[in-house]
Amino acid sequence: MISEVKTAVEGFRLWPAALDAQAQADLVDVVFARLEAVPLYQPMTPGGRPFSVRMSNLGPLGWVSDRGGYRYQPTHPETGRAWPDIPPVLLDLWDATVGGPRRPDACLVNLYRKGAKMGLHQDRDEADLGAPVLSVSLGDAAMFRIGAAEGGRTTALRLESGDVCALTGPARLARHGIDRVLEGSSRLIPGGGRLNLTLRVAG
Repeated sequence: MISEVKTAVEGFRLWPAALDAQAQADLVDVVFARLEAVPLYQPMTPGGRPFSVRMSNLGPLGWVSDRGGYRYQPTHPETGRAWPDIPPVLLDLWDATVGGPRRPDACLVNLYRKGAKMGLHQDRDEADLGAPVLSVSLGDAAMFRIGAAEGGRTTALRLESGDVCALTGPARLARHGIDRVLEGSSRLIPGGGRLNLTLRVAG
């Protein structure tokens, strides 16, 4: 049974240590094996600024960003190859935590190396903004920041390797981001860093 804890932000759900050490290592192996077909790349904002994270996707649809805007598409923007399937363990994790009538059809894979971060943003490119967003943290710990969709005060908390969190209900459109990654706090990821897997119902 995965144990959930209460958070200060309504609708933001957190399951600390949802994945044990072996499950984390196995998941990293599975994800990196899939990335051989759709390698991590550096996306760009519509304004032409490169992201500090490298990313790829799994599932029928993948989120991409370039000068053409933010969108979901079925193929890798550089190789043209279809995204590999979402690992079954992640779909089972979805069922055990947020559930719902639809399973995710997109899994963003973000790799944070030294100095990488993610500014406050909202996940609003999906067709159904009522469906939850589930996030899995692997590797180095990170300082996560979240605040109400309409603006105002934000809350920071530390996410550890194996933690799982979700944006649901009132927090579905919450502003959130990564202030910084605590470099060297884990040896899980080959080459170091933090791997974040974000499951969404995109189409």
